[in-house]
Parts: sequence; structure tokens; C-alpha cells
Amino acid sequence: MEIKNQKEKFPKESAGRRMVENIPTCYPEEKILDIREKLLEKAKEFETLNYIYVVDREDKLTGVFSIKEVFQKPTETKIEDIMVRDMIKAHPYTDQEKVAILALKHNLKSIPIVDKGDCLLGVVTSDVILDILHSEHMEDFLRLAGIRKNGYFPEMLIKTPAGILAKRRLPWLFLGLLGGIFAAQIVNFFETSLEHHFILAAFIPLIVYMADAVGAQAQTLFIRSLAIDQGINLKKYLVKEIKTSFLMALILGILLSLIALIWLTSPLFGLILGISLFLTVIFSSLIAILIPWLLNNLKKDPALGSGPFATILRDILSLVIYFTVASLLLKFF
Repeated sequence: MEIKNQKEKFPKESAGRRMVENIPTCYPEEKILDIREKLLEKAKEFETLNYIYVVDREDKLTGVFSIKEVFQKPTETKIEDIMVRDMIKAHPYTDQEKVAILALKHNLKSIPIVDKGDCLLGVVTSDVILDILHSEHMEDFLRLAGIRKNGYFPEMLIKTPAGILAKRRLPWLFLGLLGGIFAAQIVNFFETSLEHHFILAAFIPLIVYMADAVGAQAQTLFIRSLAIDQGINLKKYLVKEIKTSFLMALILGILLSLIALIWLTSPLFGLILGISLFLTVIFSSLIAILIPWLLNNLKKDPALGSGPFATILRDILSLVIYFTVASLLLKFF
């Protein structure tokens, strides 16, 4: 079967644009011997040889089988007797990242692309899938730094003047700078507590780091989920994340309390650190979900929320929680 070149009509990062069209196909009634002869005759014309796709007389995809079976099965075996009918496939307008994840999830070397009528258009091959994963991961890393993607950024990086690059990155860093100054004011506000209990200051980096670490984990997973499924059920996802963060917060809080109790020989400081870390982990996870969700609803790039903006919010919140818990417990105990 010959598939006409129609890739250009599909969006740039869609499955249809990334598929190859010169692929080995056959009919269900053909035999293994027929396929062997076809492969020997036209092997150089095919752009992939991982699988052979089975179509009917109307070019509808009906099955698939591995190339190795061509050389393992008897020559008189009919294709319909060995082909797999339950297939994983995608449509040409499917986002390329979803196709790559499908391939990883089901351990496939390529994914067939079909139209609304289930007619075979082409396949996204293993090397293309690896390229997609590479480019998507680079994009995610850039987004984690608060850098929006306009075109393919690695190519633009070399050609774009330093002034323009700085202009794109500085606004979020200015926001982080202002947030840092505000965080310093928070520490200054609790100066009295720090003077009388200086050991509290030693644990500030730990509390802030844990807030950022937990938040970064939660945000990365949520933004990836948003990229795969724009219609994600926020309520269901949030409930699951709260349960997960509660368990992590409980374990980490208890562990830090025990360490502080043994190290500082003070049940009160152990309680302060344990409660502070418990609340910090939970609220950091909530920020990690709600900010990207809000940006997504405002039709903004949700990944911007995983950069300096969310980081400084977590830092400020973790300090407020830490010193509030410390002040209250020291006051009453």
C-alpha cells in the first residue's frame, strides 16, 4: 500500500507531523511467504521495519505483527492467524508527547497513526519517539526555570542576543529578589525569638529547602499531567495529592522531631520543627498544584508557576509557618 504525503497539513508538534509514511503493510489473507518476498524486494524503501501493519482493502488498520515473526513462522501461515488485533494507536492531531508516553507505557517501538475512519496514515517510529522525549524534557527543564518557549529554544539560544535573553529571564528574577527581601523582613520580624533561641536560625535552610524540594516534585508531576491531559480532574488530583503530601509530611515531621529530640535534647524544639515541617510540606504541595492550575485557566503557560514565582511563595510561606509555630509554642510552653 502506498500512503500519500500529507504530513504538512498537521500541526508542528502533532503525531501526524512526526510520523513516517513509507511503512510495510499487508492484507490479512496474505501468507508469510508473500511478506518475505515483499520485504526482500522493497526493504530499502521502508522508513521503519519494526512492525508490519495489516490493513483491509479500504486501508483500515486491522492488525499488526512483529518483523521477527516473518522469519519464525512457517511460510504457509496466514497473516490473519498471527496478527494482533488489539492495538495501541493514535490520531494525527494527538500531541507528540502523548504518543511518546503511549510507546513507553506499552513498551512499543512505534505507534500507528490512523484517521477518524481508522485508515492507516503512518507510524511514529522509535527514533522519533526518543527525539520527542528529549525535546520535551529540555522544554520542561526550561519551564522549570520560568523560561517560556518561543520556537525551539536550544536553536534560538545561540542566535538570540544576550540582551534579549536577559530581558526574558530578568522579570521573574526581579520578582524573586523582591520576595527574598520580603522573606528577610519576616526573619527580622521574629528577631526577638531568634535572639533568645538562636538554634531556630540553624534550621531555616532545612525548612526552606524542604518546601522547595516538595513543591518542585509536585509541580513537575502536575505540569506533566496537564500537558498530557488538559481536561484533568483538579478535584480528584488535588485529593490524591493531599493524601500523598499528608503521608510524606507526617513521616518527615516525625523523623525531624526525633532527630531534634536526640540532638538538642529538647522535646519542645523537636515539636516545633516537626509541626513546622509537617505544615510546610502540605502547603508547599498545595501551592505546587494551585498556581499552575490557575495560570492554565487564565490561558497562560502553566509552567511559569514552577519557576521563581512559586519558589519565592514557598520560601515566604515556609518561614511564616516556621516562626509562627515557634512563637506560639514558645509562648505557651
